[in-house]
Amino acid sequence: MYGIVFSLPVIITSIGNKQKIRIMKRLLILITLAAGLAACNSNARTNAETYQTTKKYKDSIKLDSFQRAEAVSKEIDKREEEEALLASKAGLASSRSTTHSGIHHTSAPVTQTKRGWSSAAKGAAIGAGAGAVTGILIDKKDGRGAVIGGVVGAGTGYVIGRKKDKRTGRAQ
Repeated sequence: MYGIVFSLPVIITSIGNKQKIRIMKRLLILITLAAGLAACNSNARTNAETYQTTKKYKDSIKLDSFQRAEAVSKEIDKREEEEALLASKAGLASSRSTTHSGIHHTSAPVTQTKRGWSSAAKGAAIGAGAGAVTGILIDKKDGRGAVIGGVVGAGTGYVIGRKKDKRTGRAQ
């Protein structure tokens, strides 16, 4: 094989340009196919093992979280029983917390945290800026190019950012 590769320059110099181009194209295609086949075949077993390991890890995390939730539920039940005993000893009629089917309800106020800019807003702002600069560079009349580029860039950035928001669950 090495003899063929090293003798190719000698063979190529003795033939015409059209034949040289044809030979080089064939060599390029062969090298590309060989590299593609080598890249595709190397990770098949590794990917399957990685998937199995990841699946086992996720299953163990789910199991652990269920066990923790069950332990918390038992602890809450114990506290309620202790409160009921104390209430009955003190002569009170009912306890203060309510449970329905093992779920403990409390009346804590829910506050929403400020989450910052959405991806749609970021995309629109970045797109408008990039579009305006591009419009100025392309169009000879600076104002018109900036306005058109800004509007098109903002629209495109918004659409891309909105898709990202839907993927992450921020937008419906």
